[in-house]
Parts: sequence; structure tokens; C-alpha cells
Amino acid sequence: MVGDDLITVLGNKYNTDILTATGDAKSAQDLSEELEVPIATCYRRINELEEADLLELHDRPLSDEHRRVKVYRRKVDGVDVDFRDGLTVEVEERSAVKNRLDDVWRDLSAKGD
Repeated sequence: MVGDDLITVLGNKYNTDILTATGDAKSAQDLSEELEVPIATCYRRINELEEADLLELHDRPLSDEHRRVKVYRRKVDGVDVDFRDGLTVEVEERSAVKNRLDDVWRDLSAKGD
């Protein structure tokens, strides 16, 4: 994604809050409640962040009601914006180690249920 486009996405209301909250995987409903964002807006923002390659579908666990729930996790740990010599935007992606540790923890948690 081009720097200008990325800044536009990050500038949209709730997007940075959603990215901050999804260091751990969360459902749209969890995000809506935690951030006090209307659920329809939350889904629109999630779609926008997925299209910008900043957020990903992490898993689809079964809920207590035995329905599949999509949970999302951010794909980045940081975004650096610099205006000194023209616009430069650098994205720091989540490390493979963090992703793997999250996956192992999720698998262990699922076995305990």
C-alpha cells in the first residue's frame, strides 16, 4: 500500500484503536464492546484494515453457542511516518516468532477446554 493511502486508512476513526486492541486476537463483537464502536462500523473498519494488509483473520473458533466466530489479529507491530524529506512510511510487521507463540498458546488453550 502506498504511504498516502496507508495514512488515510490509519487516519480513519477507530482504525488505530482496533490495531492497538488486536495485539491479541479478538472478534468484531469483542472489539465493538471493548472500544465502544457500533458493530456495523467495527465490521467496516475491520474490512478496511484487512484490505490495507494491516489486520488478518487469525482463526474461527467455536463460540459457546457452537457457531464459528472470526477473530482478528494485527499483522503489524508499528508504523513509522516521517515527513522530513517527503513522506516516508515504514511498516514493522509482526515477527514470525510472535505469530507462532500465539498459535501455540491458542492450541494449548483449545485443548484445555
